[in-house]
Amino acid sequence: MPTTVVIYLFPEVEILDFAGPYEVFTTASRVFKRRNPGSDELFHVVTAARAQSIVRARAGLNVMPDFSLQNCPTPDLLVVPGGVVDKEVSDQQVIHWVRCRSREASITASVCTGAFILAEAGLLQGRAATTHWEDIADLRAQFSNVLVREGVRWVDEGKIVTSGGIAAGIDMSLHLVSRIAGAELAVATAKQLEVQYSDA
Repeated sequence: MPTTVVIYLFPEVEILDFAGPYEVFTTASRVFKRRNPGSDELFHVVTAARAQSIVRARAGLNVMPDFSLQNCPTPDLLVVPGGVVDKEVSDQQVIHWVRCRSREASITASVCTGAFILAEAGLLQGRAATTHWEDIADLRAQFSNVLVREGVRWVDEGKIVTSGGIAAGIDMSLHLVSRIAGAELAVATAKQLEVQYSDA
């Protein structure tokens, strides 16, 4: 059975925050299938938003999500990207959805300011976490029960994984490929993407 990856989209989402993980997991599946002809896909990657209608990302990119919050599949891995998250943090429907989906998922991951959404949902309480360097102070100030770490690309707390800003989501996603499918595939995926790989 493939690992179902659900990536949440919202207005003003940072493009590379969601596109980076999307590219990592779909590329990992492609590399895996090339190495294992006839096998099932390793990662089934989909996007979900409040409604199944166009989402205008940061810088004006229009994206059509695969599912709405109501009809998206159960995630094995839930990815919450960042961007301008003020409305998401204050939207109790979104926070409830993230909290509930996180209970169903084996891993919930955030990129950049997506950590604020996870924190509002209570998922970072008593845990170490990180976010974009520019938002470290705000995360500390707004959520004193989160052990905020800086100067790291990602923080792995088992069921909850958070990353720094933007391109750091690619590093975190490669780390998750390694966790789920092994370091050899993560290295091969990084090579295919032509990015450096370090699982540390």
